[in-house]
Amino acid sequence: MSPLAATALLNRSRCLLPATSPTGSGAGARRLLRALWLGCLLLCLLLCQLPARADGVELSALSTVRGEEGLDLSFSTRFDLPRAAEDALMKGVSIYFVAEVSVQRKRWYWRDSRIARTSRSWRLNWYALTRQYRVSSGGLTQSFNTLAEALASLRGVSGWRISEARELEDEGSYYLDFSYRLDTSQLPKPMQIGLSASQGWALGVDRTVAMNPDFSLRTTPTP
Repeated sequence: MSPLAATALLNRSRCLLPATSPTGSGAGARRLLRALWLGCLLLCLLLCQLPARADGVELSALSTVRGEEGLDLSFSTRFDLPRAAEDALMKGVSIYFVAEVSVQRKRWYWRDSRIARTSRSWRLNWYALTRQYRVSSGGLTQSFNTLAEALASLRGVSGWRISEARELEDEGSYYLDFSYRLDTSQLPKPMQIGLSASQGWALGVDRTVAMNPDFSLRTTPTP
């Protein structure tokens, strides 16, 4: 509900509520009912005006290209590291991100067939001795002077091989399942106890996108 709609509803409710009377046995009950009703509407109005929490991931680009050797995927995201994760990072805790992709083939007679599945992970660390951030992925480690630079290196990837050529058949209907998230399962076990979204660790995005006959994606994801 938009703020304007909530305001209109509040004004309309004032007309619909029964008028209070200074006398009579039911006057107190009617006043209480009116106060509770208006209070609920005011609360809804305030909630509508609160800004949305920026604890998610915007998937700004997602595409696939079929080549002679297989199917490659590229993606990019936008997000800010949650405050709780940044605090843990500065205390020496490794922060992990993971992207998971699967290519599915539709089957009308049975459950869909998964023809390819792969994942990629990034580990983010802060080293107080050198005052640098390090990002490790697939055996490669890079050092950065700022957190912004380190996050930029793990927000996306280009030309990621997700399926071999022998796994792709020209006939059939396919779709892509994609997810990218902050992987809390790799945090130290004591930190995982009681971990919840309200603590700022809910960071991720999921998409399911249909594929064209040439294995390109039919639509570009919108945030």
